[in-house]
Amino acid sequence: MKTDKFSDKLKKWLKREKQKTLYSLDETFKEKSFAVAFLLLMSLAALPLPTGGVTHVFEVITVLLTLELIVGRQTIWLPKRWRKIRIGSVIETKALPKFINIIKWFEKYSRPRISGLFKNTYFSRLLGLIVLIFTIGAFMAPPFSGLDTLPALGVVVLALSVLIEDTALFLFAVIVGSLGIFAELFLGSFILQLFR
Repeated sequence: MKTDKFSDKLKKWLKREKQKTLYSLDETFKEKSFAVAFLLLMSLAALPLPTGGVTHVFEVITVLLTLELIVGRQTIWLPKRWRKIRIGSVIETKALPKFINIIKWFEKYSRPRISGLFKNTYFSRLLGLIVLIFTIGAFMAPPFSGLDTLPALGVVVLALSVLIEDTALFLFAVIVGSLGIFAELFLGSFILQLFR
């Protein structure tokens, strides 16, 4: 029996009339809900557009979710007040439709590799830690600098690697996110030296 690809499931989820909230991810994506949440929350910051700090709210929520993953939670927990917060019209109408095409490309050229690793609790905690580092890196980037793009893209590709269960894609994501962190540190130290 043929199963739907993640891009098809995401399309169906977007087309539903029901409000798109983080809490509703559990209904559709179940054990992959953390990965989908990271993809949704960091997709806007991963686009090469200056956001002027608008994405900081999503990054703070991502940090909270990574902490849940690090302590070993299998499903998303949110305070009652946050459960009905919508994903946001910009992500829903602009960022995600663009990312669906990118996801389709990844689905076409990648495949499950050592997929059992993604079901391991310790690996999930490691994933949470890496996402936490990249998200903090994106958060710390100066507004309008575009330096948040690579760490955020690292998170998005990490999320995709979990959804496709591809360890090669996981390693590629770690490289992308790390390059973003190093770029921030290098440019930050360069600017500090200029001021001195």
